[in-house]
Amino acid sequence: MIRYPFFCLLFVCISSCKSYGPVAAFNSPKPEIVDYGNLDHWAAHPNKRDNADKIPGSDARAQVNLDADVFFVHPTIYNNKGKNLPWNPSITDSVLNARVDNSTIKFQASAFNKAGRVFAPRYRQAHLSSYTSSDSLSAKRAFEFAYNDVKSAFEHYLTYYNNGRPVIIASHSQGTTHAGPLIKEFFDGTSLQQQLVAAYLIGMPVPKNYFKSIFPCESADGLNCTISWRTFKRGHLPEDVPLGDSILVTNPLSWNIDTTHVLKVKNKGAVLRNFDKVLRRRVDAQVHNGILWANKPRFPWSFLFRRKNYHIADINFYYMNIKENAKGRVDKWLEARN
Repeated sequence: MIRYPFFCLLFVCISSCKSYGPVAAFNSPKPEIVDYGNLDHWAAHPNKRDNADKIPGSDARAQVNLDADVFFVHPTIYNNKGKNLPWNPSITDSVLNARVDNSTIKFQASAFNKAGRVFAPRYRQAHLSSYTSSDSLSAKRAFEFAYNDVKSAFEHYLTYYNNGRPVIIASHSQGTTHAGPLIKEFFDGTSLQQQLVAAYLIGMPVPKNYFKSIFPCESADGLNCTISWRTFKRGHLPEDVPLGDSILVTNPLSWNIDTTHVLKVKNKGAVLRNFDKVLRRRVDAQVHNGILWANKPRFPWSFLFRRKNYHIADINFYYMNIKENAKGRVDKWLEARN
């Protein structure tokens, strides 16, 4: 049974999670194993044309003959409102799958397409309200059900596609809820660890000592290490979320874990609502007390953006820096191996 010692401590919802979602005790969907030999069960895969191939401001597509791979676990998109919803949706929910493809795959997974071939499985994600439900047992089972899909997809990837290639594990929000245990199970202290270029575990609080033998990245070209941050408005300390120096926070503008304030001039480009418009030098970054602080950026209609929790933009604020950094780490891994 998979345990979630820190990833499920709290999720600060973009809208209220408590007012809708599953209310009945957990009933698992049909327990059949998802066939990841079927490309329909991948949101992104090098053998299909998908939104992870897109490049902001260009009609070109990402290369497919790259020397590394990226296994991307997407965040919660299943936030449907209604009573008695299933805790986990069907893998063939076409409406939900389209939402996944046109949001997180296009705006997040694509940030890694210069570093490697992107594999992003569809999985029966836990409903957003699972993070705040008073029915903790059903919520736990929903997360475990989702994790089993992620694990199955990764095992399929290892069997049929890895062939000793370097791999980046990348995730956001619920994706990180599952990517952390996945790394523990498959990489931490195993022979596969040397194939791990880096793990970008974004959007959830990750303790620095969560893994036994995989440590935080402390530079822009560190290998076999972990990266994480959660973004909030400068000056804001969220309540009821893990804070403090024990939480790993990486500055995505310097790739260090110290508290140096890095100015927005170092930001190579954010990608927000308009995928084809790269907004350069808009967002700064500073590690502070277990979270990442950023000044509110200026972008079209930004005066309407009043939230202090920038979780939704953890990747988008630093999109081009992530793209460059992931590619650089892969180059360093290949150079070291050769």
